[in-house]
Amino acid sequence: MPVWELSGLTWEEARGLAGERAVAVLPVGAVEAHGPHLPLATDIVIAEAMARAGAERLSARGYDVFLLPPLAYSAAPFGAAFPGTISIRPETMTALVVDIAAGLATHGLRALAIANAHLDPAHLASLHEAARSAPSTVVFPDLTRKPWALRLTDEFRSGACHAGRFESSVVIAERPELVRDAIRIALPEVPHSLSVAIREGKRTFEEAGGPRAYFGDPASASAEEGRETIEALGRILEDAVVEALEGEVGS
Repeated sequence: MPVWELSGLTWEEARGLAGERAVAVLPVGAVEAHGPHLPLATDIVIAEAMARAGAERLSARGYDVFLLPPLAYSAAPFGAAFPGTISIRPETMTALVVDIAAGLATHGLRALAIANAHLDPAHLASLHEAARSAPSTVVFPDLTRKPWALRLTDEFRSGACHAGRFESSVVIAERPELVRDAIRIALPEVPHSLSVAIREGKRTFEEAGGPRAYFGDPASASAEEGRETIEALGRILEDAVVEALEGEVGS
């Protein structure tokens, strides 16, 4: 089955493409500081890569898959003090996702799958609330939770991964022209774990030990690792949808 970009269809083309195996995929990110070497749109780049990879796998399983335009704004309080970061209220994000899911359901799409790459706790909470509140099926594989987190890289699992090797590798693979490579390769590793900092009650990148809005080891990033990560993210999205709609984990 093909993967359709919903925004590129006419309404008459979209009218006949709903059904029991119709799934919309929504990339979700944020406009947020990602070190001195990655663009503010890093999370959006990663979310769109995850969405495309997952959509292709779901299409190969016989689903009618519709890629939606990305949601580029969300709650981003951890990076709010950095110029360029745009943080909205979590309840605004929840309401928007619920409304999108409801609108798709009225046109016969069975489920909305969220390909999310923004890991701010306030944002994740808003998506979980949307999945609980939506009048239709919302599939949200939270990458910070098991089993999904266990499929990703060592750096990701360590929690020292914001704009580090994990995210830098994906952007290098997807949009290398956006990476300030001369800066990236000279950056020292910042080993502080954001996940540990969050458990300790830290609320900003600065408090967590990241005064330049990055954690991990961006200098060691590579396009090869980025491509492997995109494949892993696509499998996660595929398996989450299959488990939700068919009651089994995909292969």
